[in-house]
Amino acid sequence: MTGNPFSSRADWLNSGDIRPYVFVRPENMIANPGTRHNIDWFKHEPIYKNPLNIEELPFAEAIYQIEWKSFGHQDLAIPRWVFYDCAAMPGFIAGYAGRTKIIPKKILNLLNYSEENEWCPLSLFIIIPTMHKGEWVAYDLCSVNSLLPKEEQFYGLGFLSKAFALWYANVGQCSGMTQWGSPSLKLHSHYGPIEMIGAYAPLHTHAKTMTYRCEVTVNNWEKFFSKEPDLAFLERYGKTDYMIEPNNVESMIRMQERIQNNEGPFFLNAGDIAHKGLRDPLHIYKLKQG
Repeated sequence: MTGNPFSSRADWLNSGDIRPYVFVRPENMIANPGTRHNIDWFKHEPIYKNPLNIEELPFAEAIYQIEWKSFGHQDLAIPRWVFYDCAAMPGFIAGYAGRTKIIPKKILNLLNYSEENEWCPLSLFIIIPTMHKGEWVAYDLCSVNSLLPKEEQFYGLGFLSKAFALWYANVGQCSGMTQWGSPSLKLHSHYGPIEMIGAYAPLHTHAKTMTYRCEVTVNNWEKFFSKEPDLAFLERYGKTDYMIEPNNVESMIRMQERIQNNEGPFFLNAGDIAHKGLRDPLHIYKLKQG
């Protein structure tokens, strides 16, 4: 995929003053990065940071600040030991960082970050490999946008942070979790056809959590920005008579039972999610027969 539909609004992406970063120990570096998915949005060489190097602690502390301030009020912030044991050691962390000398002082103050450091993180995305070969689990995505008023945000920063990481790490299958009614569902549904593998998760801190899986494809990425319908999805998948209601636990449990009874696989339509309210019922789709 060449060109991008958002360049006029996300001019920061083309600036050498804001670049992607990769925060991963040397043994986990990706071989042949960016070779699986055909897209040319990411032109700048990423900044490399080693989480086992204690000199990188200020950068990591700023990542913590973004994460805690984004999710702490939802009881979803990850403890430091989880970040180290379950992300930095086994997985892959990436995002965007800005040259400290050019980013607004307001961000430095929010993150308690010193101007002495050359680069300041602006976002983070974490994925970890699973026992299922080729599958990665995404379990954290956030950015400074959640801490800033709309007029001061970096357009598309969250979406592009995850897109960069999936592209760079050559991720073929990505699974994850998101809460029903969360605005993040509008974002996560655009990286590939989104299959529900769980509609209700009482094992989670928040039981009203949807567990999903997608085969990563770049075909739908630009539609996150353009809001165009995904005609290819509608050709392949058809509506069922089922709906999921983000405010209705019974609706979630009924769908969970259908999944457990192997009546699926069931999918959500990114176009529906994009154009509906966060609390509106969503249609459930299945692969068309024949």
